[in-house]
Amino acid sequence: MDILQIVCIGIIAVILTVTIRQQKPEIAMLVSIVAGLLIFVLIVVKLTSVIDFIKTFSRKADIDATYITILLKIAGIAYIAEFGAEVCKDAGESSIASKIELAGKVTIVILAVPIITSLLDLVVKLMP
Repeated sequence: MDILQIVCIGIIAVILTVTIRQQKPEIAMLVSIVAGLLIFVLIVVKLTSVIDFIKTFSRKADIDATYITILLKIAGIAYIAEFGAEVCKDAGESSIASKIELAGKVTIVILAVPIITSLLDLVVKLMP
């Protein structure tokens, strides 16, 4: 049922944006951004249960919480960077959008260094 709300918000936002864009393009862009933020918030609220499940499972599997936290941060950064880039593309600023995407990718690589390091340590320990 939640997807129905999200689709309705999207359709209403598109109709408003298309209607308003001819007379007030700046307001149309704001409507688009607000609708995107509203949909984003509705999705993030639903992700809390998934995050709780992952944390519970990692405790049961005796996985270091640091790695789970890093993976969740990486996923969050990916979603936020993509959302920001799409907003910029909608506003006609594809060059800024590509810079946001690049910043997201670099941030993800930086956050992944501890995981990569522990994997390399494990490989070195397994080698004779």
